[in-house]
Amino acid sequence: MIESEKNNLINWLLEGDVSIQYQTQRDLLGNERPDLQKRIATEGWGAGFLSQRNENGHWGTKFYHPKWTSSNYTLLDLKNLNISPDVEPIRETIAMILRENKAPDGGVLPIGTIKASDMCINGMVLNYGCYFGLPEEDMKSIVDLTIELHMPDGGFNCNVNRYGAVHSSMHTTISVLEGILEYANNGYKYRVKELQKTADQSREFLLQHKLYKSDKTGEIINKKWLMLSYPPRWKYDILRALDHFQEVGAPYDTRMQDAIDVLMKKRRKDGTWPVQNRHPGVIHFEMEKTGGPSRWNTLRALRVLSKYGGV
Repeated sequence: MIESEKNNLINWLLEGDVSIQYQTQRDLLGNERPDLQKRIATEGWGAGFLSQRNENGHWGTKFYHPKWTSSNYTLLDLKNLNISPDVEPIRETIAMILRENKAPDGGVLPIGTIKASDMCINGMVLNYGCYFGLPEEDMKSIVDLTIELHMPDGGFNCNVNRYGAVHSSMHTTISVLEGILEYANNGYKYRVKELQKTADQSREFLLQHKLYKSDKTGEIINKKWLMLSYPPRWKYDILRALDHFQEVGAPYDTRMQDAIDVLMKKRRKDGTWPVQNRHPGVIHFEMEKTGGPSRWNTLRALRVLSKYGGV
């Protein structure tokens, strides 16, 4: 990508929502802008999400219902906006979730009647709970469960302690990886070295599959994983995986290249990347239209390519 094209893209990103402006300044231009981050809570998408919080402290009707307006997915959206971690109503809701929804196994209780935790959900809770600075004591049982349910092949599967599973899930693994990263990045100490070891093994699990291929046949596991979505919700795709690898500072690995090549082919003639896939469900509001140019996916693609070549 020539410099003028990159500059045009950055200028276009800087015309977007304040959350996009903040992450563009920080991740592509190297400028930490706390003034922009502070504005996320009072304007644009951040203010829109905060305005939907109910008097009982939840979004939607409860912790995990409905998708995608429940507290769980709204908190994940707010974290991914990189809203200031000190917004007190958000911290209050997470504290309530951890207080009222703990399962007997120490995780956060999933939907349904099965009283065993779903590791995909617990990865998300660890992700936003650590970002918003909840006390380490509240996280310990989730950390214990994460280490306990780490699978022999290196990853995680939401069904391992519920229905049984013999192979890790890419969906669950990426959610847990994002949670472990936030745990380590925010200074939590309890069993952190064990968690980081499981994360290294989980990233190796993804790389063994070249981020989207069978490790036995080399065939594409799921073609939807090649489609760019935002927000990703609990769903796996190659851009979500590549963005995690660059965020954790992982060095380039040749097993990433097939996914990077797919990402490059997704680029539109105007230099942007689109939203190709929308996960159906109830939403608070639409951040971007499917099929059109996406600031979210363009920002994330540029982060990946700035780390691993291509821009």
